[in-house]
Order: sequence, then C-alpha cells, then structure tokens
Amino acid sequence: MEEITRPTIMEVSLKKLNYNIEQIQKYVGENVTLMPVIKANGYGTYINKRIEFLSKFDIVAVAIVDEGVAIRKTGYQGEIFVLNQAYKDEIDKIIRYNISVGISSNDFLDELGKRTENIKVHVEIGTGMGRTGINPNRVEEYINHARNYTNITIDGIYTHLSSADCDDEYTRKQLESFKCAVQKAKEIGCNPKYIHCSASNGILNYRDSNYNLVRPGIILYGYESFEGALEKIDLSPICKLKSKITFLKEVEAGTSIGYSRSYITNKRTKVATIPIGYADGFSRLLSNKGEVVINNKKVPIIGSICMDGFMADVTDLEDVKIGDDVYIWDNDLITVEDIAKKIGTINYEVLCTVSDRVPRIFVND
Repeated sequence: MEEITRPTIMEVSLKKLNYNIEQIQKYVGENVTLMPVIKANGYGTYINKRIEFLSKFDIVAVAIVDEGVAIRKTGYQGEIFVLNQAYKDEIDKIIRYNISVGISSNDFLDELGKRTENIKVHVEIGTGMGRTGINPNRVEEYINHARNYTNITIDGIYTHLSSADCDDEYTRKQLESFKCAVQKAKEIGCNPKYIHCSASNGILNYRDSNYNLVRPGIILYGYESFEGALEKIDLSPICKLKSKITFLKEVEAGTSIGYSRSYITNKRTKVATIPIGYADGFSRLLSNKGEVVINNKKVPIIGSICMDGFMADVTDLEDVKIGDDVYIWDNDLITVEDIAKKIGTINYEVLCTVSDRVPRIFVND
C-alpha cells in the first residue's frame, strides 16, 4: 500500500471500537444479536472496509445496495441487510451478491417474485416513522402475498423508532404497534429468524424491547445518540480528526485574513495555516467562530474556512511551530458534539461528511 503522506488524517482506534462492541453486547445481553450499522462508510470511519472487523458479526446492516456490494467485495461471508427498500433496477446486484433487503411495497415485492433465484427479505412495519413500511393492519395480507412467491424467504420483521430519544409516549405506541404486528405474523405461521426495532436510541432507552437483534449505529463508534446517552453506557469515541500546521507568519494589526476579508487582525498576530477545508468536510460554518486544539490548548479559527485549508490565531501559544498537530476534534477539549452544536447540526452529520480526501489511519490504542 502506498505510504500516506498527507498531514490531514482521521485516526481510528480499533481498540476502542472493540471495547464498544463488548459494552453494547453486555448491555443488551448475550442472547441478542448485534447487527452493526455501517452505512455511510461506517459513519465516516471507513471501518466498513476492515474485514477483521466485519468478520466479528454474523450480519451487518447498510443503507443502500452498493454499500452491501462493497462489503461483499471485502470477502465478508456473513449476511448483509439493506435497511431501506431498494429500487427494482438493483435486484440483479441483490441476487449476485447475496444481499437481504427490507421490503414494504407490493410493487417491489412483485418484482422480486418474478425472479427464480432465492432472495431473503425483512418485512418493514410502518409504526410511525412516516418514511417506509407497511401499515400494521396489513401484516397478514402482505405476508401472505410474499408467500405466493416460492423464491422469497421472510428472514426478518422490523420497524424504525422515530423518537426513542425524546418522546416516550409516542415510542411506546410504536412499540405496541410493532408487538401486535409481530404477534399477527406468528399467528399465521411466520416465524422469521430476526425480529428487530432498536437502533442506538432504542437500545439505550428501551432495553425491554430489543427482541433478538439490535442495530447499533453511532454508539458503536462511541458517540452520543442523544444528549446524556453516555451516562447509560460506558463507550469510547473511536476517531480523531487531525492535521498539522504547514505555514506560520506574524502580521500587523489591520491585516485581513482569508476570503472576503471576513477577519481583520486588531493586534500583532501569529497566524497558522492548516491544510483541511470544507472539501474535506470541515464545515465552513465554523469560520470565525470555531476552535481547534494545538499543543493541548484551544485556539480560534480566524477568517473564512477555505476549500482546502483555514487559518488559526496561535499568538498565545508558546513554542508553536510548523509540524505541530492540530486537532479538529480530540474527543476531550473539543468533541464532535461541540462542533455539531456550534454549527446547528448533529454529531452524525459531522462524522459522515468527512470526505474521502481524508485518509483513515487505523491504530490499536
């Protein structure tokens, strides 16, 4: 493999990832299967590309068919489940790469049924997410429809909880609706291998409703799925986004910094240039209001964040020099959650939008 020389990297800890897997398994119990959600390149970590990680699990989840194909090409031999209903043009890939899919429409079900190859599906129940899923009252009808096709195996039944982080009353209505749907499926002789409704929020807040499979997403990577989540379970954030100072200069008061002169120095200022910008997923919304960590201290971003870099005021840092590490987040002085709050989004987006220009380096500490 070609040596990575770019100073900007995401550092991913395999040791912390394994710790999180152990903690989640302990939390849900040994009889509950973990199906890690590794969509969006493992929430930006690229852990989905590591066969030694994938091989720990009997089944993994992705969001789109092409993500499943990429995982199969790593050599992974276990089950791959696409959470969202696919499109009819993707059926050839579903068959070729032995991928299971969520289904909730008659049209797609009929398209699958036209094929001669065996296809595994999970029936999605729409209990209140407002996205996809069949009406719970249609469980018997829909399952019997699927049974008309001898090539289709109903391997699972599932739902999505929309508000398990913030609305207990609504979530319990969803859970009750799903419970009734599962019971109806069993009454007509459908006993799927997997029954699941809990992603990260459901895992932590509704332990009595985990059924026999759970879908840990962001908590797998050690980040909060809601504020206070890590008070319920001990997890370790697995990645740090970092770069290095590549240029230093001192400027006089009244010097403009960056595009559109959005920052003007008010004193003699030492300015560091760092080669990570919005094309790398470092949000431009942090211009003139974000901070980074250099030499274990937070320093302010000055000027507009550029496509490929930004500037920071390092006047107050002693012995600062070219080559010093710069942490966009270090999970200590600056967290992913800190950044999300500052730009008005969620930690999921901060993680997932780190672009593929940034090399991922896997470490064992």
